[in-house]
Amino acid sequence: MKLSRRMLLAGGAAVVSAPMMSRVAFAQEETIKVGILHSLSGTMAISETTLKDTMLMLIEAQNAKGGLLGKKLEAVVVDPASDWPLFAEKARELLTVDKVAAMFGCWTSVSRKSVLPVVEELNGLLFYPVQYEGEESSKNVIYTGAAPNQQAIPATDYFLEELGIQKFALLGTDYVYPRTTNNILEAYLKSKGIAAEDIFVNYTPFGHSDWAKIVSDVVALGADGKKVGVISTINGDANIGFYKELAAAGVTADKLPVVAFSVGEEELSGLDTSNLVGHLAAWNYFESAVSPDNAKFIADWKAFIKDDKRVTNDPMEAHYIGFNMWVNAVTAAGTVDVDPVLDALVGQKFPNLTGGMAELLANHHLTKPVLIGEIRADGQFDIISQTEPVAGDAWTDFLPESAVLESDWKDLKCGMYNKDTKTCVQLTSNY
Repeated sequence: MKLSRRMLLAGGAAVVSAPMMSRVAFAQEETIKVGILHSLSGTMAISETTLKDTMLMLIEAQNAKGGLLGKKLEAVVVDPASDWPLFAEKARELLTVDKVAAMFGCWTSVSRKSVLPVVEELNGLLFYPVQYEGEESSKNVIYTGAAPNQQAIPATDYFLEELGIQKFALLGTDYVYPRTTNNILEAYLKSKGIAAEDIFVNYTPFGHSDWAKIVSDVVALGADGKKVGVISTINGDANIGFYKELAAAGVTADKLPVVAFSVGEEELSGLDTSNLVGHLAAWNYFESAVSPDNAKFIADWKAFIKDDKRVTNDPMEAHYIGFNMWVNAVTAAGTVDVDPVLDALVGQKFPNLTGGMAELLANHHLTKPVLIGEIRADGQFDIISQTEPVAGDAWTDFLPESAVLESDWKDLKCGMYNKDTKTCVQLTSNY
């Protein structure tokens, strides 16, 4: 099409104003991107897919309130496919290509450890929603799941004090979370007078399915008449085979109780739980908790997911708390830039779904109540024990090399501070 000089002159004003108009349009369309880094395939999809859906629900709800800083939130969903190196690649892609303001993701500690160097190099922000082994505090990670003193230690105390357990089988998936947690628990049990020969430790690969020999060995531990208990750090779909074998072997909770740290409502929803009644789980939230906030959360979830059979669970609550704290910190900081947001995050408070208030501490961990739940026939939990909020401890008191360390990103600006030498050992998380 040919343009005459008159047409060009007539359109001059429009041409001059075009850049301004495009900037206005861009401002209206610009979004704040939020990365969702959860496995949607592979062995961990059984647990992580729900967390992706939870984040989509939270983002949709925030957009319905008007978004954040006058902009809509945009979810950027990736699938690391239960492949630990792929978590690092996808995290880098989210930060460098998609330019996300924050990431919510990971389940296993090996996936988090894979992402750590990336978020620290690129000064990203990761909200990690699952219980873990502690022994870590990164400037760039907000740990909204439980540290060992908020799950593993209280559960062990329950076994010792309430159930009178004398021999312990520590069964875990073979990666960093179970191994480090069990190292802490072995030291703790010995400090409580449990002999080394009364602690049985076994690790199996992700996706392990043949549990007959292991269950038989655990049952045999009680041949001397001592009461045996299982502490389970088994992760992912391996739990299905483990609990089926327990039932097949006739293992009941009154004879040989199991307390799990990675089995919640989502994992039980795929099992016949009639033979698992009475076995336990330790978390900081159960769907069966009675509170107005929890009733609303459950109703919102079922409306969003359009499936009354879909349950809620502990890591969902962790994302709920972490996301809302992030929204409030961004609002307070007036920017999504990571450093001002981190400054605004410390000290943030937000209601737990079980009642009470969560607070983000200077070590980037939350205060959380500890709940022990007993499995019911319907796959839900009866809450049989609940504590007041416990402050998450990044460094355990039960390993000598860790007992001298503390984390404080507010005043000390260090995640690995030696209290004896009064020095910051290191700032990055390559330990």
